[in-house]
Amino acid sequence: MIARILTLALVSLSLTACATSGYNRSGYGYGTAPGGYAYCQHCGVVDRIEVFYGERRAGGGGAVVGAIVGGVLGSQVGSGRGRDAATVAGAVAGGVAGHQIEKNVRGAPTYDVFVTMDDGRRLVLTQRDIYSLREGSRVRVSGNRARPL
Repeated sequence: MIARILTLALVSLSLTACATSGYNRSGYGYGTAPGGYAYCQHCGVVDRIEVFYGERRAGGGGAVVGAIVGGVLGSQVGSGRGRDAATVAGAVAGGVAGHQIEKNVRGAPTYDVFVTMDDGRRLVLTQRDIYSLREGSRVRVSGNRARPL
C-alpha cells in the first residue's frame, strides 16, 4: 500500500514539473492576454485617443535657418552687385519660407494614444499620426509609436 502511494506521489510530482506557465519571456507564447488574444510582449489594445492642436505660432528657428539657406543659395547667383542683391533676396525669401514651414509643423495635430499592454502595463504614446487606429484596435508598440497589427 505504501509503495502505491509513493509511486503515485512520484508520478504526480514528475507531471507537475513538466507544467508551463502559459507563455514564455521571449515575447510570444502559448497563453492568452486578458482580451483573449495570443500574448505578445509588445502588443496591446487602444483604450482611447486624444487629439491636441499645436499653436499656429513660430518660435523663429525656422526663419533663421531659412534665411541662412536662402542667403547661401542666393550668393551662388550672379556677380558683383547682382550677387549681393541675390544674396539679400535669397535670405529674405528663405526666412519667410522657413517661418511658414515652422508654423505649419507646430500647428499640426498631435495624438495621445492610451494603450493597455497584454502584460497589464498602461502606456501613453504621443505621436503625429495614428494610421487607422481607433479605440479597441490591437496595436504593436515599438519606438514609442503604436501601429496597428
